[in-house]
Amino acid sequence: MTISTEKAPMDPNDLAEEQGPSRSGIARALSVMDAVARSPRPPGVSMLARETGLSKAVAHRILRELVVGGFLRFDEDTKVYQLGPLALKIGLAAMREFDVAAVAHRHLVALTERTGETSTLSLRQGWSRVYVDQVLSTHEIRMSVALGTSHPLHAGSSSKAILAALPDGEVDDYIAHHRLDSVTDATITSADTLREEIDRIRRIGYAASSGERQSGAASVAAAVYGATGQVVGSVSLCGHQDMFTRSRRDALAAQIVAVAADISSDLGYRPAAGAPGDVA
Repeated sequence: MTISTEKAPMDPNDLAEEQGPSRSGIARALSVMDAVARSPRPPGVSMLARETGLSKAVAHRILRELVVGGFLRFDEDTKVYQLGPLALKIGLAAMREFDVAAVAHRHLVALTERTGETSTLSLRQGWSRVYVDQVLSTHEIRMSVALGTSHPLHAGSSSKAILAALPDGEVDDYIAHHRLDSVTDATITSADTLREEIDRIRRIGYAASSGERQSGAASVAAAVYGATGQVVGSVSLCGHQDMFTRSRRDALAAQIVAVAADISSDLGYRPAAGAPGDVA
């Protein structure tokens, strides 16, 4: 990797753009870094100029300064930019400050207030997941979960949402090396059925369960992603099975998908177009 030091000539329009009152130099630099971070492949200056709305000359000058500062790297051969060591250092420091449960809690509160149903947060722990937070329903008859309890990744909507968000290789490993034990009579215990369910979850963006982990309970859940793009857990809404009609489930599913995307965004997740968690 080498750093380009070529200077672009200053155009009067570019000067006006740099000195304009609408965006500070720091804001423009941050927008360029954000565009590099969100790009599905290392971008060149032309792509970044389009993404940020800057002229090519102004984008080039900002990129050069970010490279010199260590925030970006420039590949002289391919003419593309990637995040640099200082950006990585800042990102890792920010990740250390994130407490997923603390970040998610206000979203759970708002979700339960809107829906009246119990909302939960689960985090992945290896080949299982554990409940770490819940906000209880306002209904007289309501569902609750035991915080700190661990559950397999094939039983219930919170588990299936996490499993479906894993790469195919990890899904294969789980199915190959873990018994699909029955938790209730409704638990999926067939590898073929589980694969079909994973395909369905990936297609529609959320998981649903009716009595699969707890008899008499129903739920919908969606995966939560961290800044690295990996699934970290899931958020769910749960209630009595009789209350989760098809139309009710569909309405709750739309809300759970949106909340999962909001939590993921707060954790630093930036999906590429069409990627998991990308909500139009």
